[in-house]
Amino acid sequence: MQALYDVPAPAKLNLFLHVVGKREDGYHLLQSIFALIDWADTLHFERRSDGLLRRHDGAGAAAALPEDDLCVRAARLLQAEAGRSDLGVDIHLEKRLPAGAGMGGGSSDAASTLLALNRLWDLNWPRSRLLPLGLKLGADVPFFLGGDNAFVEGIGEILHPIALPEQGYFVLKPPTSIATKEIFSSELLAKSKSVAIVAGFPAHNSSDANKPKRRVSEVADGAEGMESFMNGFGRNDLQKPAEAICPEVQQGLLWLETRFGNSRMTGSGSAVFARVETAAVDGKYGMSHQSMATVPEGLPSGWIGKICRSLKQHPLKEWASD
Repeated sequence: MQALYDVPAPAKLNLFLHVVGKREDGYHLLQSIFALIDWADTLHFERRSDGLLRRHDGAGAAAALPEDDLCVRAARLLQAEAGRSDLGVDIHLEKRLPAGAGMGGGSSDAASTLLALNRLWDLNWPRSRLLPLGLKLGADVPFFLGGDNAFVEGIGEILHPIALPEQGYFVLKPPTSIATKEIFSSELLAKSKSVAIVAGFPAHNSSDANKPKRRVSEVADGAEGMESFMNGFGRNDLQKPAEAICPEVQQGLLWLETRFGNSRMTGSGSAVFARVETAAVDGKYGMSHQSMATVPEGLPSGWIGKICRSLKQHPLKEWASD
């Protein structure tokens, strides 16, 4: 195999995000549901035999990416772990996901790079061997390697696959981005008083891709009782500090709340989203499912919004065996 083209790297939304503790090394312990959506970057890979690792930005990129981005770091890490200095690649990245949005764009690119190069370089490593490499690159990378929507614990590396019903989302991103470090160091950062419990899964167990998926109806909060995650369960504990740092987050939340009756920030921001009926919204806002992100009506230039749909699983799930 000499090349792989049109490799997707989908984004995720945090349907809720609770901060439940802090490790001795300073990392915060989280609980969240990560939901895959069909807004994605696209990557192309061309094999080299000289050991060079090169990334090329696709046309239309909003801004130049760092030379040593997560794609290059993922390729370098896999090359080193394989002990093959002859393995090289040209990575062409068509960046569609906004940076600094809390949607996991860079992490998803890194995961798709690991999965693609695992095939392109004929390594054929199982997922269990790729997951530790993903964690070295970032806390969100293991989720995108896992292949399923998931209830997530730890710093993001403990994955419990779950089945989520199909859902449409209106995702909105202001021109401002937020540094994750700034959010977690804020005095406004809250800590959830209770933790969510996934039926059948012991707390803080290691990831196991062979575990059965749990439906959302089997996920409950021990203190507040059961409420569907798809209808606004819980909260995002990072939202208040994000609103203080970036007032546009609050502006976006209000814009969505006014139109759809619900809104929430994803991850550490600054993107926000609302649950929507996709058919009705596509017609009203002229934003078809296949369209690129556009400036939503009533917001200034620089904002981008897109109608997205949930994914049942990662499109590259079958690219690594369990």
